[in-house]
Amino acid sequence: MIQKRSVLMLLGAIASLGIPGLAQEFSRQDFTVQAIGSFVKTTTHEGIQNSVNNSAGVLGTYRYYFNKHEGFEVNYGYTHDTQNYRGIASIDTRVHEVSGALVLRFPMRRMTPFALAGVSAQVFDPHGLRGATSNTNPAFVYGGGTDVNLTGHLFLRAEYRGFLYHTPMYNLSELDGHVRLTHRAEPSIGFGYRF
Repeated sequence: MIQKRSVLMLLGAIASLGIPGLAQEFSRQDFTVQAIGSFVKTTTHEGIQNSVNNSAGVLGTYRYYFNKHEGFEVNYGYTHDTQNYRGIASIDTRVHEVSGALVLRFPMRRMTPFALAGVSAQVFDPHGLRGATSNTNPAFVYGGGTDVNLTGHLFLRAEYRGFLYHTPMYNLSELDGHVRLTHRAEPSIGFGYRF
């Protein structure tokens, strides 16, 4: 009987050591670094098809929370892809994104789901094609995901973000008048630190 009670007390003590890591205290700020995938919808306008190869990149995010449920984030993302305009050009492009969004989150014990909506500037920087110049296009960004607590400060973030924007024209006369709305899906996963 004493041995059984000692084992139960020991198990209870071990279990209680894990509780601080699971409890989420309210922190006003966090920072994440995530690996992203970039998947752009193929579009066609007046017979000219624009397709983009799938690519990968990196995303850095800083968030500031006004209270437990609402906050604001700023992001910088980078990917490298090829914009293909069938019959006209294939353009090696470095894509930089700078965005800001309002964040609505729902803290729970082990995880925190969230949703976001905001605006972005998509900078398309072409390389290897004479006469092509950089374009900066505005975009609408939306998304959601969840943060999974690993410790009191460290967490794993899994997220999806979508972007609606116009395809880049690179100031090429061959592409004038062929601007079209497209969509980029951007799933990501990475680690964060709250403070």
